[in-house]
Amino acid sequence: MLTKEEIKAYLKRLGINEIQPPTQSFLIELHRAHVQNIPWETVDIFAGRPVSIDIRESVQLMINRRSGYCFHLNGAFSALLRSLGYQVSWHRGGVQPVGEEPRIDSFHLGLTVSLDKEQEEERWIVDVGLGDMPYEPLPLQAGAYEQGPFTYGVKESGVVKNGWRLEHDLPAPFIGVDFAPEAVLNMEEFEPKHDYYSRSANSPWMDLFLIQHRHALGSNELRGCIWSKRGPRSNEKVEIRNKSKWLEVLGDIFGEHLVNYSNQERDDLWKKVLKNHEEWKKSKGN
Repeated sequence: MLTKEEIKAYLKRLGINEIQPPTQSFLIELHRAHVQNIPWETVDIFAGRPVSIDIRESVQLMINRRSGYCFHLNGAFSALLRSLGYQVSWHRGGVQPVGEEPRIDSFHLGLTVSLDKEQEEERWIVDVGLGDMPYEPLPLQAGAYEQGPFTYGVKESGVVKNGWRLEHDLPAPFIGVDFAPEAVLNMEEFEPKHDYYSRSANSPWMDLFLIQHRHALGSNELRGCIWSKRGPRSNEKVEIRNKSKWLEVLGDIFGEHLVNYSNQERDDLWKKVLKNHEEWKKSKGN
């Protein structure tokens, strides 16, 4: 459990001033604030500085204006929610990339929250670790749910009995996520997956600078030098080839100010991003 000081510091990062009772409305407020103010990112992995997915360390990342990916984000958020009085469960998940089959491989940590409502228990899908979805918690009940310009689907998983599936609004980087029904009690299940993502030469993120977040009207993504803005009526892509502009977008749009990187380290990070971008363009014949 978090201390009261840690709770207040975490909420301050989210732009929330007061501790409130563990209601549905506060859960929605917390979720919106988290995905809008704390991005999903591969920055530390790309920089060769991966950090632990220990829950207390992940909480400190959030408090100290840093971030991470699903294990850090959902891990820390679950600790905050439990400390606020919510009933939270961890679940094994698997993200389905475009062109591949559904799976539950523990490369994603999913959350559900149970709320008591008029003598009945309601379960909600809570996920601040998917980058560009969802903006709010979703009922763990089959249906289509509109959130801003996007419509997400919840259905029964075809991968595991009694599991569920969260479907993205296409076009998107991935099609959907499947979740196993049983609760996971500690992070041991996910440690080997984090080791693969953060240290393996075969990891898709070792050479991929990627940062994403949601907001009420859409989403933003910075993939190397390409800033993608997805909104209600259009999808726009902007190529950034200037270091100062790149840092400005990181800070102003995503709230990522690289607080634990020196000026030299930021310069090295930009040079690697630009080099990879130029090699990518060359491979595409541009």
